Amino acid sequence: MTKTPMPSGPIAYRLHPWHGVAIGADAPRRVTAYIELVPTDTVKYELDKTSGYLKIDRPQKFSNVCPTLYGLIPRTYCGSGHGALTCERTRRTGIVGDGDPLDICVLAEKAITHGDILVQAIIVGGLRMLDGDQADDKIIAVLEGDALYGAWQDIEELPRALVDRIQHYFLTYKRPPGTSETRVEIAGVYGRDEAYEVVRCCMADYAEHFGHEPASGH
Repeated sequence: MTKTPMPSGPIAYRLHPWHGVAIGADAPRRVTAYIELVPTDTVKYELDKTSGYLKIDRPQKFSNVCPTLYGLIPRTYCGSGHGALTCERTRRTGIVGDGDPLDICVLAEKAITHGDILVQAIIVGGLRMLDGDQADDKIIAVLEGDALYGAWQDIEELPRALVDRIQHYFLTYKRPPGTSETRVEIAGVYGRDEAYEVVRCCMADYAEHFGHEPASGH
């Protein structure tokens, strides 16, 4: 992929949310997150990775809704390094990165009505999720400056019921009603320091895969 230039003056065109937006100078503690989905959405939106525009992936067929803002961390890629880290942490073999940007859930008190926005997020932990043989971690963060969640610094400070709700969503959002069939599992919940390591790993995977130096500022 051709490296996207980072303009020094006013931006005259839309930057690609994955490749054109910087992760932020204070990553991995504080990152820019591109939000695709909000809790009120009845349609599953996701980034079209070719055009950089938000697209409809599918209607939400079941009653479960995403309990947080949900999106991706720019300039990250779940590749060989992420797969190797997951193998090491789970003591398994054959796990690979899923080839997508790293996913992020952002907790916010106020209702945000739509996606296709950028927010500043403070990372507090993550879920080590596996989709078959693919690593599909979900980083957990709080919206910077949020009146309710903004003071939390590690996932251990979150109410257990809230963490359970996030886990339940990801364990069931692909499961047909009336069945116990699932292809995903959560192999562990980790705190802030391990989440930092996952983000660094996916930043390095991005640089290796796309030939970019990890960007830290616009």
